[in-house]
Amino acid sequence: MTEDEAYANLLRIRQSIDNIDAALVHMLAERFAYTQQVGELKAEHGMPPSDPERERQQIARLRRLAEEAHLDPEFAEKWFNFVVAEVIRHHVQTADKRSA
Repeated sequence: MTEDEAYANLLRIRQSIDNIDAALVHMLAERFAYTQQVGELKAEHGMPPSDPERERQQIARLRRLAEEAHLDPEFAEKWFNFVVAEVIRHHVQTADKRSA
């Protein structure tokens, strides 16, 4: 493979990565739209913003899925914990607004 062919290949691969990144952003936006609904329901009914048992179940589920997909389960868990922390932050804000 020539250097020009390698560069063209690199550009094609990067375009695929860019497309996947865009899809991930849109999927996260959709996920947060649903978690916003959850936050509203929890605030309306005085439920706590976090659900540790649900989080444990989801971590176990995502770790299994990661293993099946040949993705590091530790990475999947870190990603989930990052997202859940943001979701809980939103839920707390929603509850605070409702109680104000």
